[in-house]
Amino acid sequence: MTDGSPSAHRTPRDARSVARQKARELRATQRKRDRRNRVLLRTSIVVALVAIVAIVTVVLVTSIRPTHRGPANMASDGVFIGAGLKADRSPARSVDAKPTPHPLDTTGQVVNIVAYVDYLSQYSGQFSRANDTQLERLVKSGAATLEIHPLPFLSNRSAQGTQYSLRASNAAVCVANYSPDQFFAFNRELFDHEPAQTTAGLSDARLVALARSADVQSLSAIKRCINQRTFEDWTQAALSRASTGPLPNSDVKKVTAEDLPLVLVDGQRYTGSLTEPEDFRAFIQQAQGERFSTPQPTATPGATTTPSPSPTAIIVTAPPTTPASPSASTPPAG
Repeated sequence: MTDGSPSAHRTPRDARSVARQKARELRATQRKRDRRNRVLLRTSIVVALVAIVAIVTVVLVTSIRPTHRGPANMASDGVFIGAGLKADRSPARSVDAKPTPHPLDTTGQVVNIVAYVDYLSQYSGQFSRANDTQLERLVKSGAATLEIHPLPFLSNRSAQGTQYSLRASNAAVCVANYSPDQFFAFNRELFDHEPAQTTAGLSDARLVALARSADVQSLSAIKRCINQRTFEDWTQAALSRASTGPLPNSDVKKVTAEDLPLVLVDGQRYTGSLTEPEDFRAFIQQAQGERFSTPQPTATPGATTTPSPSPTAIIVTAPPTTPASPSASTPPAG
């Protein structure tokens, strides 16, 4: 006796057909699930790869120094200024290029002065403000050359983490690159307006204003260079080179923050007063006097010789701003 339900009338063939249909539906459902899982897997892999690439890019950008070139006109890592306050020209080189030093003038005609300075060093500022007038006269007349190396030793001594020393050094290098003949004037402006170490220092806008006061050329390019801090990596590389040495044309091996300013005259280190220009002028005369005291080769009979200039004749091109002491105006014997 049957209960009258549809399943009661199914034949074995019908049951197999239903089973096959269910199996097809299950397989179709599984295929859809597999496709969805594959899509999700591929998407996850792509997202992971993108994240890895992003991380690697950030690491590279933050850990590798830019490979752009350093400034022009600083092949020695300093700005070499000669007669008329004209700076020596040289092409831009790579950030890590070994500096090419200027040879000392050994003719006795020119005094070679080299200064390693930091624009946040109060002692560098004292030397500059005391001696820039006589240095300007000496160099402008051709009696001396002046090579200035801006070094950001004191970058961490500005308030609020502004790294003024580094920014000021970069600004000086920007001027050297775009307007080298105005470098002496800009260097003087930086020290005439030197901030205290306990402050945030001058803003970038103020640095641009000082460049304008120095009558630089290409002010818009210098402004962009200052704002973008174009040569900060080169400036730090130059600091590393100077602080590890050796220094050319001198027995001084390297520069340290305690040395600032390190001033060399014909390779001899100046250790006198930083605030008395007469002391520095006397040191220049002493360095010249020692050079002139070196015995000259015996002239060949009949040959025409040119007498060497006296050291006083050179120094007189830079008259003192105040009456000089006897020791500063009389060349040493010998």
